[in-house]
Amino acid sequence: MDRNFARSLALVLKSEGGWSDNPADPGGATMKGVTLANFRRYVKASATKADLRKISDEQVATVYRRFYWDAVAGAELPAGVDYAVFDFAVNSGPGRAAKYLQAIAGVPQDGRIGPATLGAARARPAGVVIDTLCDARLAFLKRLPTWPTFGKGWQSRVVAVRIQAMMMAEPVFVQPAPTSTVSGATPLSVPQAPTPAVAAKERNPFWVALFAILFRRKSP
Repeated sequence: MDRNFARSLALVLKSEGGWSDNPADPGGATMKGVTLANFRRYVKASATKADLRKISDEQVATVYRRFYWDAVAGAELPAGVDYAVFDFAVNSGPGRAAKYLQAIAGVPQDGRIGPATLGAARARPAGVVIDTLCDARLAFLKRLPTWPTFGKGWQSRVVAVRIQAMMMAEPVFVQPAPTSTVSGATPLSVPQAPTPAVAAKERNPFWVALFAILFRRKSP
């Protein structure tokens, strides 16, 4: 959803950091995750590395929106899924992120997110899409020859993306079953049985630990 762009960008920038010009990084020189090639493409055609190092926040947002967010139809994806796909696009390219989402959605993998992909993605629980996408993304990263150099950071990033995307996903509310009342009595609520997917997550130690952490943060 487009309202998630600013929040998603802020999260991405925490992972991207500041200036980097590591010879082992195939992306080359970057500032706040913006490559020199993209800076030249969307901001200043004749830009140098020195120009890139002085990139403004507004210019950063322009590059990320046009090259990544719009490329994966972030404004039209479900909440949480939008951030997970967006971060994947920033880290590994919009085309690859789109194809992985399409594989999960069960549509042709052409690297372009259109109506068919959006419809199929919306038809699936956001949590399932986020989980599956993060698993597939991590498996892809582990196959890269640069994993020994960047693997630790990438793994931490995917873990953080999974958690934040799950928190951003809109919950699905179950309509309570009708209750009968007796005059003067307090209506009784009927608890809803959890779906298999929810029950499985409740039994998963990762989710139990995560919810415990979140609960403690919200407690006084």
